[in-house]
Amino acid sequence: MVQQQSAVGRSFVENLELNNTAILLDVDGTLLNIASLPHLVTVDPALERTLARLLLLTGGALALVSGRKISDLDRLFTPLVLPAIGVHGAELRLGGTGSTIQRYSDPIDAELRARLAKLTEIDPGIVVEDKVFSIAVHYRLAPQRARMLQDLIGAICAEFPLAVVEILPGREVIEVKRPAFDKGRAVRELMRHSPFRGRRPVFIGDDVTDEFAFAIMPEFDGLGFSVGRVIPGLAGSFETPAEVRRWLYRLAARSEHPKYDRS
Repeated sequence: MVQQQSAVGRSFVENLELNNTAILLDVDGTLLNIASLPHLVTVDPALERTLARLLLLTGGALALVSGRKISDLDRLFTPLVLPAIGVHGAELRLGGTGSTIQRYSDPIDAELRARLAKLTEIDPGIVVEDKVFSIAVHYRLAPQRARMLQDLIGAICAEFPLAVVEILPGREVIEVKRPAFDKGRAVRELMRHSPFRGRRPVFIGDDVTDEFAFAIMPEFDGLGFSVGRVIPGLAGSFETPAEVRRWLYRLAARSEHPKYDRS
C-alpha cells in the first residue's frame, strides 16, 4: 500500500482530481519490475489499458520519465505512445504519435563510449547499455564487481576531461551522462507546455536519478512518491512496483470499472 508521510499526501491521494493533475512515472523499478537484463522487461496488457485510460482522464497529462531512450519506451509499451522524457532528460516528447522528440544534449564522446563498452569483457554478467547521451553499466548479474566497476569507470572517464560527464550510481547500475540534463530540468520543461501547464504533478520514482525530479516538485505544488524506500520530505512511498500498478488501476477505474488483472 501507499505509505503516507504527511497529511497533505494523504488528502491529495484520496481526493485526486485527474482533470487538474499531471501523472509522471519513472519506468524501471517504479512502474515495472526490474529484470535481470533491460531487454527482458515486459508490459502487461492490463497496464497498457490502464495507462491509456489515465491518459484520457488526465486530458493527455500523463508522461513516462525514464532513463531509457524514448524509442525504447515506444517499443516496450507498443502500441501505446505516450508523452515521455527519455535518457534521464536528454530527450523530451510532449505528445504521442507523430510528435517530435526534442534533444537537449550532444552524444557522449564516441571513444569514451567504446571504452566503456569493453567493460563487458571483464565479466559476462556486466551489461553495457549505450543510450548515446548516456551509458548505463549494469552489474545486476555480477554484484561482486560493483566496487571494481566504480573505480574503473571513474578512471576511464578521467582520461576524457573534455567529454564533461558525471557518474551516477544507481540500483546495480552505474550511469555515465552529461551534466547538462537531468530529470528535474526535463520535468520543469514539460510542465511549461499544454496539457501539463497549470496542473499539479504527481511524480513517482525509485532511483538516484529520480531525486532531481523530486527536488522540483515544490515549484509546482506537486507531490513526490518513492518506491522501495522512504525518502524524507516526500508525500509518501510505495513498497513495490506492483503497489504502484494497483494504485494506477484504482485511479483508472474511477469512472469505469473494468476487471483488470491485479497481479
